[in-house]
Amino acid sequence: MKKSGLSQFDPAMNTPVPKRWDLLSALPILAGLYWLLAAHGGKWLLLGIVPGSLMFMSGLALLLMPGDRRITQYMAAGGFLGALLLPLVWIFGSFGDALAGGLLAVAAFLVAGRSAIDRDPGSSEAPAIARSLAMDAKVALDEAMLAYFVASAKIPGGATAGRLGESVNTVASILQERGWLENPAGMHPEPPPPERVYVQQARIYGREYERISYPSGFKPDPALPGAVEWGAMSDNAQCTAWVLRHPGPPRPWLLGIHGYRMGEPWLDMTLFSPRWLHERLGVNLFLPVLPLHGPRRAGLRSGDRFLDGDPLHLLHAETQALWDLRRALAWLRAQDENARIGVLGFSLGGYNAALLAQHDSGLDFVIAGIPVVDLATALWRHLPPEHLAYYPGVGLGVDLYRRILTPVSPLALPPKVAVDRRYIFAGVCDRLAVPDQALLLAKHWEVPVQWYQGAHLTFRGEPVVKAHVEAAMHRAGWPISPELAPVG
Repeated sequence: MKKSGLSQFDPAMNTPVPKRWDLLSALPILAGLYWLLAAHGGKWLLLGIVPGSLMFMSGLALLLMPGDRRITQYMAAGGFLGALLLPLVWIFGSFGDALAGGLLAVAAFLVAGRSAIDRDPGSSEAPAIARSLAMDAKVALDEAMLAYFVASAKIPGGATAGRLGESVNTVASILQERGWLENPAGMHPEPPPPERVYVQQARIYGREYERISYPSGFKPDPALPGAVEWGAMSDNAQCTAWVLRHPGPPRPWLLGIHGYRMGEPWLDMTLFSPRWLHERLGVNLFLPVLPLHGPRRAGLRSGDRFLDGDPLHLLHAETQALWDLRRALAWLRAQDENARIGVLGFSLGGYNAALLAQHDSGLDFVIAGIPVVDLATALWRHLPPEHLAYYPGVGLGVDLYRRILTPVSPLALPPKVAVDRRYIFAGVCDRLAVPDQALLLAKHWEVPVQWYQGAHLTFRGEPVVKAHVEAAMHRAGWPISPELAPVG
């Protein structure tokens, strides 16, 4: 499919035509120089050195060494950080400094988005990209977030990386011996509902909710490398969820699964809008916290060791995530044996929503939003070049990594949810969960993707997303607010 607005795109090869010089690189170079030189003269260098350096160096790299995905990521991060610092620049510098610096930072930010699309326009099977400054900004926001993820990721190197190949091969042998590569369901026994649940009343954004917790009960196979270390993480062994329910007769439950590095009530309540889902649509919300996130974290940040650090952590994390989500469903059904439950997940939550669809036939619907479904490819996409060259030499390649993730892959088993109850939505310019990820799931699920003209972090402002969620509820026969007309 032709990519709209890409004059330098070769449709036959589905790749951009290389350019000798990218004239747009002049803008971030100029922006970076201004932030460094004006900051020095205005004595606000401590504010300008980081965004200025990021914009200048990434602009120079775009001019002289194009091709590395990190160039546009760091350029977007520099522009974004510069815009955030403008009030302080005004205070410690002058209004003129803030005005000129702000305009140049925004220009660098937009160049990052445009250059990212030009060099990696997405899948030829996705709809054409509607090019605009707004689209450049949406993509640049994704790029800035990727800069944070990539720069702060703990990627094993040196002797640690050398030992990974042996560990991964050991895991592959164990999974093969257990028969879990051919029969992934055998690795996932059905968990019982928790016997004792602790409930605390809490309040956020002026709204009352319940904070519930109970033991996970998950135990990794002791033969797998890292099982002892995993079991020793006490905070991760306790399930936590945020709950909003209506008094009176039973209502349908929406199980909402958050994304990577979320799992805190102030974030999750923004992602799963109570005003829309709980109050306007009238459903109950059950928002579980994924392993290693929020109060279950094992590092300084929510999500540490889930997708970074030892790559074997991901196998344990997703195995426990599936166990915990099924245990949550068991608890809801223990409260009401006729409970009607739908699942909505975003990003990493979309992965887990799709994974859950393979193991539970009693769900009214499953919506995988902006999903990642092939985590091996997604993670390898952002490895530094030196790691990409080194890992195969120590026996750790993307194909082997994908193989050991087979038992927790949303593509390994047919879904148990009926085909007319499976939903996918995705952005045509998503930089975190690229369009090919949604297309892989669509092929496996045998359903189309509902596309929107946007990126990963902008889906909440897309009307088509809300319409898609409401359509799933209508088609499932949920008694949601009667003033809402059924959508197509």
